[in-house]
Amino acid sequence: MAEKKLNELSPDLRRLYAKAVEAAQRENFDYATTLFCQVLKTEPGLFEARKALRATQTARSAGASKGFFKKMMSSTGSSPQIMKAKLALNKNPAEALAIAEEVLNGDANSPAAHRIIVDAAHALEFPQTALLSIETMVRLAPKDKGLVVEFANAVAATGGNVELAENFLDEMIRTSPYDPELQQAQKNLSAHKVLEEGGYNALADGTGSFRDVLRNKEEAVSLEQEKRVQKTEDVAERLIGEYEARLATEPENLKMIRSLAELYTQKGQFDRALELYARIQQAGPGDASLDRAIAEARLRQFDAQIAQLNPFEADHAEKVAALAAEKLNYQLADCQKRAEKYPTDLAIKFELGQLYFKAGKVTEAMGEFQKAKGNPNKRLAAMSGLAQCFMKRRIYDLAAKTLQDAIKEKPGFDEEKKELTYQLGSVLEAMGKKEEAIEQFKIIYEADISYKDVSAKVDAYYGGQ
Repeated sequence: MAEKKLNELSPDLRRLYAKAVEAAQRENFDYATTLFCQVLKTEPGLFEARKALRATQTARSAGASKGFFKKMMSSTGSSPQIMKAKLALNKNPAEALAIAEEVLNGDANSPAAHRIIVDAAHALEFPQTALLSIETMVRLAPKDKGLVVEFANAVAATGGNVELAENFLDEMIRTSPYDPELQQAQKNLSAHKVLEEGGYNALADGTGSFRDVLRNKEEAVSLEQEKRVQKTEDVAERLIGEYEARLATEPENLKMIRSLAELYTQKGQFDRALELYARIQQAGPGDASLDRAIAEARLRQFDAQIAQLNPFEADHAEKVAALAAEKLNYQLADCQKRAEKYPTDLAIKFELGQLYFKAGKVTEAMGEFQKAKGNPNKRLAAMSGLAQCFMKRRIYDLAAKTLQDAIKEKPGFDEEKKELTYQLGSVLEAMGKKEEAIEQFKIIYEADISYKDVSAKVDAYYGGQ
């Protein structure tokens, strides 16, 4: 099944669609919603109707008053309709799609309903319908890395708002500069833009020509090859050769120069990569993604230098320690610069706190972790870091209180809560409160006997009795 356009509908269905549009324009949203749903029941692949329905649902939800419990149920996926849609998803995705739309008629921002629509749309091969709901979800949760990556990849595959996807990605990459999923999604978007600029999409629509395509074919093919995760050595070498040859005639092509720098980084030729990055910096003010690329190249250079050391030399350990210290100093200086450049970014504050702690600057780390607690996504991790600082200072009572507060805020019992509980047990142990400490270790022991050394601690306690 494929998505359809309005001109592919029967005259009667087109008239019904026009009637729905007219009702929406008159702000008769209830009637418009009913009519759009009737159109989609007959022709679920009509994306124009789906898009118009979504706008109507949003306007309708904005003006409607809903009880807290009802809205909470529809949003969390606990409503009977959501459960019914989930059951229908595998056997009849079209039915699941229709049921999820009914949920959106009451709550246009229900994440559970939008997720069902995405899954059903993929099953029905409705890529634009899936993208529409993914965009809604990522607007509602812009800090959700999984959604940001999903949205960027959907835009790269289907088309859509590339600028919006880039904005979400840039914001996420700014806080997680070395995340491979984010970097790959960014490359996918870049390749999509080249294909768009090269005329491939226009050719598919019948509005472009092969001459337009061939004009940028070389760059499009090269970037598509770069997009692949596993690059063969011969492809990388060929790309480097091509770009180096073009550099003489296209010295201002910063996009190509950056691609060349990335290739040299991948090949481990860091001096040449950093030289090219410096050339880009001299040509303009640069951006956050360029800063990240330079930092990544520099850190990989440190790692390569450590790996190249002869392990049989008498001073091997000293050389490794010296390079590791130099790498940490570089990371710290780089993070300090970003913290100054983006003073309100609390995720950078958390990263800086981690680096300060690693460098033994406990007081500075405490200050950054305290600020980072204001970021909901970093709050618990920042509290954990702060507790470790208190531990280093032997301020055990504050360390215990901080961890207890963090544990209270954490529902469920995942890996993060296990670690918080383990840290609390360790603090209580250091305070000489063996009975209270073993209670924390027993909580972990009951759920995961293999976690760290809790089994040995619990066995030793009972063995001692």
